Amino acid sequence: MECGGEPPHSSATPSPIPESGTGIVTSTANTSTSSRRLPGAAAVALAATAALLAGCSSSSDSKSDNPLSGDKAGNGTVVVGSNNFAESILIADIYGEALKAKGVKVTYKPNIGSRETTYGLLKNGSITVLPEYNGALLAYLDKDAAPKTAAATTAAIEAKLDPKLTLLDPAPAQDKDSVTVNAATAKKYSLTDKSTIADLQPIAKDLVIGGSPEFQTRQQGLEGLEKLYKLQFKSFKALDAGGPLTQAALKKNTVQAADIFTTDPTISKEKFVVLQDPENLFGFENVQPLVYKSGLSQKGVDALNAVSAKLDTAALLDLDTQVQLENKDPLDVAKAWLTSVGLG
Repeated sequence: MECGGEPPHSSATPSPIPESGTGIVTSTANTSTSSRRLPGAAAVALAATAALLAGCSSSSDSKSDNPLSGDKAGNGTVVVGSNNFAESILIADIYGEALKAKGVKVTYKPNIGSRETTYGLLKNGSITVLPEYNGALLAYLDKDAAPKTAAATTAAIEAKLDPKLTLLDPAPAQDKDSVTVNAATAKKYSLTDKSTIADLQPIAKDLVIGGSPEFQTRQQGLEGLEKLYKLQFKSFKALDAGGPLTQAALKKNTVQAADIFTTDPTISKEKFVVLQDPENLFGFENVQPLVYKSGLSQKGVDALNAVSAKLDTAALLDLDTQVQLENKDPLDVAKAWLTSVGLG
């Protein structure tokens, strides 16, 4: 994803965390469980507000005080991180609760930000496990890579991956970034779910496209859209990572096209149209755990691989719908799903 892609983008990009573990320290101390559960920019904003009230709240899920600190977990604790969008938080909860079910001690570092930050935290051991999307991770490590299969995607990642890190098994579930237009734009230009990104060539000059700030400079973003599809948009509007800001801007026609993740339930709710990607710009986006090798036991590896074996795209869309449209707590949704597939 980017997701779905990067899915793994964020509404703001902090500087990368240095391998020493010193550097960025953002005040998000002692945020409540409810702030942890808000997707995207809302969670980040509320977390920042909560920092002013440090010491006045508590957490029920062993959440780390500061998700951007370089502190390493001790005593065999596995730190499960997530990016600052709803699906990443949900999958992180699935990973964490699956590990807990096997007796592994877990803490969470939620809502961290973009891959530019989380990759550094993984390298220095501040995070043990992070939900990743293989295609978007590869684009971050090697923007010129163009694998033709999911297996080739994993192999290409492993060739570029920091030696302290490893990928576990990919899930069948995919959540890709996409170029999606709103209902009004689709109607105006006769675009359907059979239309392709290339169909925007004659009209892109009249369209504002929105996405995370990183989308403007990534190969799986404006660079790739220009290179592969020859698209030059009227302008770009920096929003969030396919979250509420992007959804609202597309609905209100502030932007006519946007990077929306393909498992986002608002696509059907708002009658958005996802355009086909025949040039495979957004590649393969299988959900796949990225792990700090020395921080996870074989028992933990087996637990996460068991999750991947059960998680397909239909299940992920259903879980996303429960969280994003039905406003259920992702932790409750994660626990219920793990129980339903025999992993809770």
